[in-house]
Amino acid sequence: MNGIDPTTITILIAIAIIIVLLSVLFTFVPVMLWISALAAGVKIGIFELVGMRLRRVIPARVVNPLIKAVKAGIDLDTSRLEGHYLAGGNVDRVVNALIAAQRANIELSFERAAAIDLAGRDVLEAVQMSVNPKVIETPFIAGVAMDGIEVKAKARITVRANIDRLVGGAGEETVIARVGEGIVSTIGSQNDHKKVLENPDMISQTVLSKGLDSGTAFEILSIDIADIDIGKNIGAELQTDQAEADKKIAQAKAEERRAMAVAQEQEMKARVEEMRAKVVEAEAEVPMALSEALRKGHMGVMDYMNYQNVMADTDMRDSISKATDDEKGHDNQK
Repeated sequence: MNGIDPTTITILIAIAIIIVLLSVLFTFVPVMLWISALAAGVKIGIFELVGMRLRRVIPARVVNPLIKAVKAGIDLDTSRLEGHYLAGGNVDRVVNALIAAQRANIELSFERAAAIDLAGRDVLEAVQMSVNPKVIETPFIAGVAMDGIEVKAKARITVRANIDRLVGGAGEETVIARVGEGIVSTIGSQNDHKKVLENPDMISQTVLSKGLDSGTAFEILSIDIADIDIGKNIGAELQTDQAEADKKIAQAKAEERRAMAVAQEQEMKARVEEMRAKVVEAEAEVPMALSEALRKGHMGVMDYMNYQNVMADTDMRDSISKATDDEKGHDNQK
């Protein structure tokens, strides 16, 4: 066998090294992205792209939005876009918002858009809402007029995003809460609920006059009453509840008086039994007193016999009286 020429081996090794270097170069350095930027007229150096790699910045996340901005006529540079990316922002969304704002003649700087994006709000949606206002529909909000009738109203709030107040401004929940408060106070200030039904736009006019959008990220354009309905008769329910409470109080007091009467009756019965016990005790002493009187001669035999006759006559009269009372009661029942 003939040996391999050393020159051929050297050439093969050199080709392999060149292939490896080109693979590393095209992997680490986004050459195609650099070519696209140059073709779009964006001046950016190849070493600047390498620096982005070293700073752990994905070059496509910065260069592609920069190409869109340059084509739209917006003056931006890679340092600001790269700084926003490193801060955790969405560079592509910010650039899209700047382009949309420019097309709609809305004044919006990159710093303001970046601040809105870093605050957690969708800056592109805010710009779109500035051009195309959003309609927020509230649930049914109930208020009670002075005549006690509950009135339920549903409102549609047309709002436009306020770019200057997006950072630190309150959201949709605050707007809905404030409008609900205005609806309740407007209904509650009316003497008759029929006035609210006849003229529902008085609610929107009163609510709009209070400047409810202050401190929020929106500007209220209009408030329209979408639906209005009658609810419960709260005044009648309150009166019914009060009457029921008064009834329970009266029943409790009557029960208290009844309990006191029962207790007093039981006390009187106890006293009667006590008096009867004393009578029985006194009657028990009568035979002893008679015996003592006979023994000492203070009472004769005839006196004792007369006493017995009187007692027998008294018992007979009592039995006759009881029989007569029983007959009368029987006749009354008939």
